[in-house]
Amino acid sequence: MTDLAEAFLLALRLIGGADPELTRIVGLSLRVSGSAALFAFLLGLPLAALLTIGRFRSRGMMLVLANAALGLPPVVVGLVCYLLLSRSGLLGPLGWLFRPQAMVMAQTVLALPIVTALAHRALAPQWEEVRDPLRIDGAGPFRCGLELIRMARPALATVFLAAFGRAIAEVGAILVVGGNIRGETRTMTTAIALETQKGDLPLALALGFILLLVCLGVSAATLLLDRRR
Repeated sequence: MTDLAEAFLLALRLIGGADPELTRIVGLSLRVSGSAALFAFLLGLPLAALLTIGRFRSRGMMLVLANAALGLPPVVVGLVCYLLLSRSGLLGPLGWLFRPQAMVMAQTVLALPIVTALAHRALAPQWEEVRDPLRIDGAGPFRCGLELIRMARPALATVFLAAFGRAIAEVGAILVVGGNIRGETRTMTTAIALETQKGDLPLALALGFILLLVCLGVSAATLLLDRRR
């Protein structure tokens, strides 16, 4: 119990003193997860709008796949990204393996189904309300999509936060493609796993506190947006 209490105190000192390694790990985590959430949002939102407005043969199958992909195993996604980014892989010439770019790629793949599925659920009710007025007004598909996204902005902000929350808490995929290299690809989740195995509880606890605060902040922001809606 004494050792555990000392570990908690040291963790608080690391946070209060803005330990350089701690801040570097937290900063990288926020940049990687924020970038992944943004890319997933930019890719998934137009796809969700297309699935909402469009009427084509494979639409139903794409919706099923988007919802089924919500449960993608992170380590499998990491393995696929690893194979693509390896020297003999299709994207090997990019040289992203064991670099932050590979981690962004893996987290984007994991967050993309969340954005697509949740954005479609947010856009579909709006489309039922404005579909006929927009068509009577002669609006084309592009304008319909823009109007639909504009009307659903509060709900779409929640979708972005959900994608960020999924990315910031992920460990399996980024561990495979990032390698958990100190000063290069070590994030909060991978560092917590490593430091706990090493027995360095103060750093693991400090990172755990910060990660918990970030996740709670995302949850609180999501709840606030839902209430405002």
